[in-house]
Amino acid sequence: MDNIDLKILTNLQQNARISLKKLSELCYISAPAVSTRLNRLEQKGFIRNYSALVNYDIVGYPIKSFVSLKLSPKDKPNFYPYIETVPNVVACDCVTGEFSQIITCYFKTTKELDDFINKIHHFGETQTQIVFSSPVPERPLNLNEV
Repeated sequence: MDNIDLKILTNLQQNARISLKKLSELCYISAPAVSTRLNRLEQKGFIRNYSALVNYDIVGYPIKSFVSLKLSPKDKPNFYPYIETVPNVVACDCVTGEFSQIITCYFKTTKELDDFINKIHHFGETQTQIVFSSPVPERPLNLNEV
């Protein structure tokens, strides 16, 4: 991983649809060299996926929430497969602290959120925060500056 790889990753995070030509101009290397580097970054797992950041509010899912869950280690084998099947869940992180899981999810209504929370209660105690606004929305990590 060198500075050119970091520049490629930073630019891809900002625009996953950037052309090889534009990427080669920004990195001062040829398009075939960028393509070779991209393939290597993908194969080594530096690039997991290419995706779009969707505005969930506009597409009808205005309720963003963080559900914290106290999950017993013995319940992880049942919980993880279950939570992967819930389409409203966009992330589930195992964390330190009083609660062991933080689940990020989007719902159309608070009723749907409440139904989801009731379903996961059998895994443990929950605490929920509903997002009112995001003064710093999700953004890429600028790998050249950190």
